[in-house]
Amino acid sequence: MSTRKADYEHYVRATSWGRWILLAVPLCIAGQLAPLPLSFAHPIWASAHDVLGGLSLGPITADIGLTVNALLLALAAVSLLSVAILVVRNRGRAELVLFVLSGLTAVSALMLDLHRVSPALAGAAPHDLTTTLAGLGFVLNLAVMQLAAERAETHHSLLRSVAIGLCGLVGALVSAAAILGFSGTNSAIAAAFGVVVILLILVIRRLDLSPLAASALSLAALIGASIVLTFLFEKSSGPILLRLVPEMGTETKAALERMLADTRWLGAGAGTFAAMGRIYQSDAGAVLTAPSAATSVFAGTGWIGLAAMIAVSLIALVRLFFGALQRGRDSFFPAAAAACVLFALVQSFAGPGLLHPAAILCLSVIVGLGLSQSVSQSSSR
Repeated sequence: MSTRKADYEHYVRATSWGRWILLAVPLCIAGQLAPLPLSFAHPIWASAHDVLGGLSLGPITADIGLTVNALLLALAAVSLLSVAILVVRNRGRAELVLFVLSGLTAVSALMLDLHRVSPALAGAAPHDLTTTLAGLGFVLNLAVMQLAAERAETHHSLLRSVAIGLCGLVGALVSAAAILGFSGTNSAIAAAFGVVVILLILVIRRLDLSPLAASALSLAALIGASIVLTFLFEKSSGPILLRLVPEMGTETKAALERMLADTRWLGAGAGTFAAMGRIYQSDAGAVLTAPSAATSVFAGTGWIGLAAMIAVSLIALVRLFFGALQRGRDSFFPAAAAACVLFALVQSFAGPGLLHPAAILCLSVIVGLGLSQSVSQSSSR
């Protein structure tokens, strides 16, 4: 409300794809803290009520503290995304943010590379987090290389453009080594999907394809991606949310299957996977961790939360894709953001890296950067 009129109008244009989503996510989490009839809650609460009696009303969440923490994280992510849209309206600041993001994610990927090559040289970092950041870094550094090429074409300093391009190349190689060499196959495929999005946008722009030809090419890419995803999900059996995750013990898998089978429309509370896992583990001292971000979202917020996560990702992906096609020489900003969103969506079914606050906040800035630059005009740079 305190922003300038021009900034406010820019924010409205950038979020025209669905401003309500930015409020819907925290509101849904907050709703789990409100007393509701037990018929809406997890079946365990209804069973406990039948045995112990008491009020038939209560919060949905299994742990109020954990759900409040998830609510604050969601508010922080939404706020950061909104602020990023305003901050990177200027192209110079957008480039600075891109450089910082690409550098940070490349450093994270380098830590994974060094630890795998020589554990004594670099301490162990969370493998799932570094894998996710490496995938984002691979895409972002490709965008830096494209930025350098665009600078060289528009008669900027050739030496500076070459330096930027070399930095992007080094970051891309470091990230590629981490995501393709030291991560699982599914994570590598998720990163490959992101690269395909960037290449698709680049081909459509460079060849100046007609709307019909661009639609046909995009449809072919979509069909190819669907075939690959179908093949990946059909390689293994069991619940669909557990088909892309790494192999796990029989007892752990059985506990996860029971937990997912009991989950209903509203889940057991955002961020409460670990608390609910203690109920399903036969070993009281063991800790049941989420094998993927999608599994955690489903267990915490139910079918509604999982469907909302997929819908938000697809809406943002489409918005950024078309924004990149309309952006001209600055298309690499929304193109990179679209590629990161697609990588994050596929990766969310393959690992738990996106459950870390660092990955969530990093992705929020990336999406804000892409949305802002997908509608920026030359007069605002």
